Amino acid sequence: MQSRQYPTTAPSQVYLFGTCLVDLFVPQAGLDAVRLLEREGLTVHFPRGQSCCGQPAYSSGNPEQARKVARAQLDLFREPWPIIVPSGSCGGMMRHHWPTLFAEDPETAALASDIASRTYELAEFLLNVLHVRFDDLPAGDHERVVLHTSCAARREMGTRVHGVALVDALPGVTRVEHERESECCGFGGTFSLKHADISGAMVRDKVASACATGCDRLVSADCGCLLNIGHAAAHAGAPLPVEHLASFLWRRTGGAA
Repeated sequence: MQSRQYPTTAPSQVYLFGTCLVDLFVPQAGLDAVRLLEREGLTVHFPRGQSCCGQPAYSSGNPEQARKVARAQLDLFREPWPIIVPSGSCGGMMRHHWPTLFAEDPETAALASDIASRTYELAEFLLNVLHVRFDDLPAGDHERVVLHTSCAARREMGTRVHGVALVDALPGVTRVEHERESECCGFGGTFSLKHADISGAMVRDKVASACATGCDRLVSADCGCLLNIGHAAAHAGAPLPVEHLASFLWRRTGGAA
């Protein structure tokens, strides 16, 4: 993971890359991400033609299919605005892997590199560009939460530190850690399909470890992990509600403009 320079002034307009999982399975997270950004005075643009970042094909060893999917997104973000992604793994794909996918095509690689330089994971953008603060908020009902960061988001985008900083700044919220916090939940895109038994064992360990803390819920900024953990907990009858970080932040900060 490379360090990056952040803008010294906040933009007035941004794009949202909603990700296919948010769009299809957790649309509320995308809506709440838009609300968080609009509350800070930003105009949020959502190109209708967007679909997938190409990560499932890329991580399955199919770069040509990943290129085809990624190429379809490149012309959607022509204005020089930041691109906000409510998923660290998808953000990592766009920032770190899109330029290398097109390395043999200089013109397309330049476009992909420009997009990569403007891509931010949501929590990273809120913290390091918009500098959101929660100092004046009432505490509200107390909640104990565990924070889950996907493997890709942790490695490629460093988003755990951003999520930790935002959650820890919320009045009335206590973040608790558990023994298996840094471990993979077993989702891994197509890994959970190709190695279902191993994936199932991993997520059961994750759920049990989180439940052992006595937390009220698990919060994550990655929908693949969120769906995997949430469904595993529900299947086991475990008391572990899950919530996307965008929705958690919106709810805990009053949910009002």
